[in-house]
Amino acid sequence: MGDTILLAAGGTGGHLFPAEALAAELGRRGHVVELATDERADRYGREFPARAVNIVSSATFKGRNPAALALTALRLARGVLQAWRLIGRIRPKAVVGFGGYPTFPPLFAAQLRGVPTILHEQNAVMGRANRALATRVTRIALSFPATSLLGDFAAKAVETGNPVRDMVISAARVPYEPPALDGAFRLLVFGGSQGARFFSELLPPAVEALAPDLKARLVVVQQARPEDLAAVRLGYERVGVQAEVEPFFIDLPARIAAAHLVVCRSGASSVTELSVIGRPSILVPLPGSLDQDQAANAAHLERAGGAWTIRQSELTSARLAEELTKAMTDPEQLTEAAAAARGAGRPDAVARLADLVEEVAARR
Repeated sequence: MGDTILLAAGGTGGHLFPAEALAAELGRRGHVVELATDERADRYGREFPARAVNIVSSATFKGRNPAALALTALRLARGVLQAWRLIGRIRPKAVVGFGGYPTFPPLFAAQLRGVPTILHEQNAVMGRANRALATRVTRIALSFPATSLLGDFAAKAVETGNPVRDMVISAARVPYEPPALDGAFRLLVFGGSQGARFFSELLPPAVEALAPDLKARLVVVQQARPEDLAAVRLGYERVGVQAEVEPFFIDLPARIAAAHLVVCRSGASSVTELSVIGRPSILVPLPGSLDQDQAANAAHLERAGGAWTIRQSELTSARLAEELTKAMTDPEQLTEAAAAARGAGRPDAVARLADLVEEVAARR
């Protein structure tokens, strides 16, 4: 029987997907995994590979209103108490945090109990929740070599890469086939809630501006918010372009593998999956982020030659129509970008992170 390992992650895909990958790998190695997260974790339509999923109270500090700050502090204190009891009950050999404010109570409680802790940072810039915990953790696992670290954190950091789920590894086995100049061109478009709204407004007019012969070749798969579905579908129908528009794709890695070009935000999981699968992309970092982590993620893949980054403020429908025209008429550049993206991928990241977890747990 292996060790018990507790994973802690915020309830977004960027935090949960690498946690899911690690949980599956640790399970294959004979360990028992439990997850501490928030109530958002069930939105992804898949069962997390853990013995139990524990909902822990948490909150993030926003604004300076004394009442709101007091309520946040109370929720965090409740979360720390819940995590303290959970750790006492399951007695994990290590606790691994993947960022997001629900990570704070379990890792803080583990530190109080003397349980070894690991932080995994998905982005090229360390997030605020992770920075708050980094001083006292045992080790820090990095996804990008250029991750921005503060103070003396670098001394306990190791670059593992960002773990990807099994379905991503499966999708990575599909070789990239460039589009024929007279054949179908498969375009995939996705983003988070804010990204989906921006792309919903951007894409149909951009497609409408394409030359008729290009429109006839285009096949679109796009993620859109439920409230935007009808308008986006109607927009494509009006210009005569075949499109599948849905609020969420459970099989997104397979959709990435099937695409000739991807247009998306540059969250850590998106950039990682694009590189492991090896697909060319136009990346549009989420603007307004305090840490500009998505811009840093996009820059990493662009420097490798696997993507083109365009700021949202500069991406009009006319500009996107130009970029799509270039891509659809120059399959050679897409092939080169696909190979460069794959060259930047770290498909072994989950094994490297699992090795680190076992090393730290052995110290217990």
